[in-house]
Amino acid sequence: MQVLHHDDFVEIADNQYVKKSGGIFSRGTIFFEDKDGGLVSAGTLKIGYILAINPTILKDAESAYEKISAITPINKDDFLAKAAKTTDPYEEITKRIPEDQTIAIQALKIPGVYMYKEQWRFYPGGQTASNVLGILGYKGDVYAGRYGLEKFYDKVLERNQDDVYANFFVEIFRNWQKTVSKDDSFEGDIIATIEPSVQSTLEDTLAKVQAKYSSVETGGIIMNPKTGEIYAMADVPTFDPNDFSKEKDVSVFSNPLVDNVREMGSIIKPLTIAAGIDAGVITPTTTYNDIGYVKANTMTIWNHDRKAHGITSMQQVLNDSLNVGVSFVVSKLGNKTFSDYMGKYGLKEKTGIDLPNEAANIVGNLDSPRDVEYYTASFGQGIALTAISTIRALSVIANGGTLVTPHIIKKVNYKGGFFKNTEITTGPRAIKEETSKAVTKMLVEVVDTALIQGKGKNEHYTIAAKTGTAQVPSSNGGYYTDKYLHSFFGYFPAYDPKFIIFLYTYNPKVDNLFAADTLALPFFDLSKFLISYYELSPDR
Repeated sequence: MQVLHHDDFVEIADNQYVKKSGGIFSRGTIFFEDKDGGLVSAGTLKIGYILAINPTILKDAESAYEKISAITPINKDDFLAKAAKTTDPYEEITKRIPEDQTIAIQALKIPGVYMYKEQWRFYPGGQTASNVLGILGYKGDVYAGRYGLEKFYDKVLERNQDDVYANFFVEIFRNWQKTVSKDDSFEGDIIATIEPSVQSTLEDTLAKVQAKYSSVETGGIIMNPKTGEIYAMADVPTFDPNDFSKEKDVSVFSNPLVDNVREMGSIIKPLTIAAGIDAGVITPTTTYNDIGYVKANTMTIWNHDRKAHGITSMQQVLNDSLNVGVSFVVSKLGNKTFSDYMGKYGLKEKTGIDLPNEAANIVGNLDSPRDVEYYTASFGQGIALTAISTIRALSVIANGGTLVTPHIIKKVNYKGGFFKNTEITTGPRAIKEETSKAVTKMLVEVVDTALIQGKGKNEHYTIAAKTGTAQVPSSNGGYYTDKYLHSFFGYFPAYDPKFIIFLYTYNPKVDNLFAADTLALPFFDLSKFLISYYELSPDR
């Protein structure tokens, strides 16, 4: 009784010395878990008290004001005006008074002055992971989770005040297996995969990128590519869930990493190369004659530098990020086979992440009758993907060739004393393990020799990475000439990765700069932090 119903008995005890004004708001707790397994409250309850008066009983308002204001600040004019409503039995003076002040006011024993307990949702980290956590809000008369985990796990977190003192023996000994098989049938607390220090570091990194380049938006995800466990997920600009009413644009409450789609650009090229190797139509040493462009239907596709590169290997295609090179791979694969591989990477379906409002990728071009759509898709243009779908697809290369299910919740602790862990399963195989290793080796070569002239090479750790600089589609058709999406992904240690990082910044205000210029150093800073923080063993 003491363990399972501690909070219930505390509430009963509180009601012995403060009045109860209807049902007191209650809700389950959202926890983050640090790397050592320690729990950190991310969404919890804060307790305070309401000061109210009954003007029909209160006799000396002036004296009452003087005594109360000596304990807690209240507006005199407001207090006296409400006290003058002598036919009204209830007037609220102020809210969220701390317990020590409440006890002192109670000790005054002023007739007609009452204290009522109140609880409200509180996020100790402020803006930390606000897009993941979400908020509570009204929709009509219903107060519930409206975004993020608060919405997705609303049925687990909500508390039925009419059933607070139900017979707990019935709770415990009913068919618990039936209960845990239906998450929304029982109350509980949730433990997220978010690691507080990793989350804070990612947010700081994104904020610096956003400020440096005055981007419209900057986001990122840090995930375990083998399990889909998300250690950090953030987007800026963001908001403070403790003071969200000041936000004028409600779109800030959503999670763009799950809700929005973008044309991701050249970070898709490793997926195209992997498809070609897996199907046996190319190897890392396969060459072609790069004349700087390729014609498809009525369109001409150019390399980003509009230069011919001559006899070029697949390794050089990744090193120099050549559009003509991946178009060549598609021509060898055939349109249908290429499209099928994009489906194997999960790009034609939602990821199933445990967050609300996941958007569907826009990949209709993968069913086009024209060659040009497949060629442009090979370098991440003409198909629009969510960030979470993108990192999931890229994890296939990192983890040995299988799809994972990205997830935010590690465990649900139910009120009945039992729990449910998120099941980690190996998804369907997308590419062969040897394909994964071959492309990983190529991406390590990109970091060691090509990306920012090899300055990101780590002497003791293998790192695989690729950049993307995508044109932004115009609402009038075609693409803007002055707007770009910069993206970056990488994983490490490359041959047994513990982390995969995906970063993007939308419409950075820079001239003639690519993602290698804006996001490479932030990525390498994050990789150094994670290697040190988790004390990873060197792999070379």
